[in-house]
Amino acid sequence: MVDADPNSVLPSLLGVKPESSIVGIVEEISKKMDKIPAGMTKERYIEMRVQESLSEEEGFDLLVMGRPEGPGCYCYVNNLLRGIMSRVTKSYDFVIMDNAAGMEHISRRTMRSLDSLVLVSDYSAVGVRSAKRIYELAKELDIKMKGAYLAVNRITGDIVALGDDIKDSGLKLIGAIPFSEEVNSLSIADKPIFGLKDKSVRSEVGKIFNALMKG
Repeated sequence: MVDADPNSVLPSLLGVKPESSIVGIVEEISKKMDKIPAGMTKERYIEMRVQESLSEEEGFDLLVMGRPEGPGCYCYVNNLLRGIMSRVTKSYDFVIMDNAAGMEHISRRTMRSLDSLVLVSDYSAVGVRSAKRIYELAKELDIKMKGAYLAVNRITGDIVALGDDIKDSGLKLIGAIPFSEEVNSLSIADKPIFGLKDKSVRSEVGKIFNALMKG
């Protein structure tokens, strides 16, 4: 699991408290250049520290990008993450990357090749149309993907109401997740999602993962 959102929320959802992030490591090393071992480049030392920072949990590992404490650009961190991802991901059968909402992460091209692009929209025409624009940008930037999908979240009505916008998006509808008071309560209580009992949500999310497995 890779949390590539500067506003990191994935660790909380997974019940993990990572000791460090890529940004934190980069900033620490930048302030203490004399601590880099002799004969090792800055880039190699950062990569080693980042690999050591992986949170190893039961069933998954977690890598967190984090955010700068002060003003600054994410360009270097994104380039670093891109290089690390190209090497680290070779050790895993499955990699899920959570990006920030919006189009900026696509522009940064953190991943230039992926099996499945899953865009998540809320239950609104505006959300589906936003997903369409992100998908179009991904194609313009020539990001290689075997499949592009749309998941609509927190549904409170009939998914048919968004039928025309979903069809126009060019994305394949892979899931329609109903609104859940339990999910909302877990979020408010800052509890991980693994304790979720809502069968309707668990079933729909299970269908999404099964569909992705089949490609």
